[in-house]
Amino acid sequence: MQGESDAGSRPTRAGASAQAAAAAGPAALTRVAPLLGLAAGALNVFAFAPFGWWPLQIATLALVFLLVLGSSGWRSAALIGAAYGFGWLAAGVHWLYISMHFHGGLPAWMAVLAVGLLALLMGGSFAALGLGAARALAGRLGATRSVAALLILPACWTLAEWSRGWFLTGFPWLGSGYAHSDGPLAGYAPLVGVYGLALLSALVAGSIALLPRQRMPALAALLLLGGGVALKGVAWTEPHGAPVSVRLLQGNVPQEMKFAPEQIQAGLALYFEMVTAQPADLIATPETAIPLLTTQLPPDYLPMLQDALRRTGSHLALGIPVSDGPGQYANSVLGFGPQGGVPYRYDKHHLVPFGEFIPPGARWFVEMMRIPLGDFRRGAALQPPFQVRDQWILPNVCYEDLFGEEIAAQLAAGGMPQATILLNVSNIAWFGDSIAVPQHLQISRMRALETGRPMLRATNTGATAVVGADGRVQAQLAPFTRGTLAATVQGYGGLTPYTRIGNAAAVAAALALLALAWIAGRRNAPGATKSR
Repeated sequence: MQGESDAGSRPTRAGASAQAAAAAGPAALTRVAPLLGLAAGALNVFAFAPFGWWPLQIATLALVFLLVLGSSGWRSAALIGAAYGFGWLAAGVHWLYISMHFHGGLPAWMAVLAVGLLALLMGGSFAALGLGAARALAGRLGATRSVAALLILPACWTLAEWSRGWFLTGFPWLGSGYAHSDGPLAGYAPLVGVYGLALLSALVAGSIALLPRQRMPALAALLLLGGGVALKGVAWTEPHGAPVSVRLLQGNVPQEMKFAPEQIQAGLALYFEMVTAQPADLIATPETAIPLLTTQLPPDYLPMLQDALRRTGSHLALGIPVSDGPGQYANSVLGFGPQGGVPYRYDKHHLVPFGEFIPPGARWFVEMMRIPLGDFRRGAALQPPFQVRDQWILPNVCYEDLFGEEIAAQLAAGGMPQATILLNVSNIAWFGDSIAVPQHLQISRMRALETGRPMLRATNTGATAVVGADGRVQAQLAPFTRGTLAATVQGYGGLTPYTRIGNAAAVAAALALLALAWIAGRRNAPGATKSR
């Protein structure tokens, strides 16, 4: 990687001294750079919910970019990236230990090891790949510091984050863009989605990494942030039909009791009482609120619910596993209307590895955790919404709202009604009273921003909430309490730019930055001036 040869001045004695210090800098940083990266990664968790210190995400990434710019080569850059990614994900999803040890029964050492391996695979390795590739490409192109910081590093970082979202079915939890659900960059979410926000935040970080030598990029970054603030005032979708009344149920059933045989009848009675307590246009229960397969229910349970809905004119979205035959069952939402008939059915499509489907060769690990209903059948990628009066409700189950491109594809698909309200049903009790609850709410808020639609959340222990089409929480129940959240919700129609094109905009923009870096490298190559 070249120095700032584009500065255009001859070396002076002071300049020579500065160059000597710069040359000594990378050698001095080699020993501590990975430790700084690890600390920055762990600190990055405070940029996300429930803390919400979004500037910290940019600041820690700027530090990592600065370390990479001063690194001796791609190997040291990859090591810095691995440390940063590992620290980021290990600190951010440490709550997986709760599900594996306290609810899954894994020995403590094995649960710690599993969380560490996940953080290394899905955090450390992708950060190492992105930053190592960026450093190697910068060296190969002879890129100036400016080109590396403003083009190559943001592009490679974004492509690495995007890859984490689909590799091995994907685990994009705590992607950089989520930190900005309340910041200025949120205004760009309906245009470029969460990975686009990752790219924009990386551009801001790259401009900071060039300070104090170059100030113009930082001024451009301020304009970028200002543009996001202005875009928050743009309405990309419009109200559709009449508002509907909703009741979102939060049963607060402890995870250790949810599937206990002696508690099954109590759970059935609880949700029957909560559903029938008051009418609403839409009543929604959490994921697997009914912990029995449809074939295992008392014969009169669903008919009694249907009769109550008929009397009150209510619709019900019921979280329940549905059996399609021996050993074949889906994590489903059944929709019942006051008119009766065949229930609507949505089957979860994007399943959680180890928790909802068993990867090849991993059955021994899943059996050690004793997870009930741990091998679901996958639903179709495109499924129609559920009609409730003037509105069309599109469910997603728990972890599915982590994949914005899949929700966008369902909204943009032809041949079926376009959903006007999103509904997430979840059971986060697996992770205890941890930061997983506000983190998941923040993910739902990003989906609302991207699609320009409200997101309803019916959860077992929290966060049960109504998120507006602008991504703001309009109402919320206190986590780990039993209650019902009643609200009136307006549906929205139309498609945001992100809903139309998904992640293609962010990926194309990252590739365009790499193309610009290549062009800049060609121009700076030896003999380029003569050839022109």
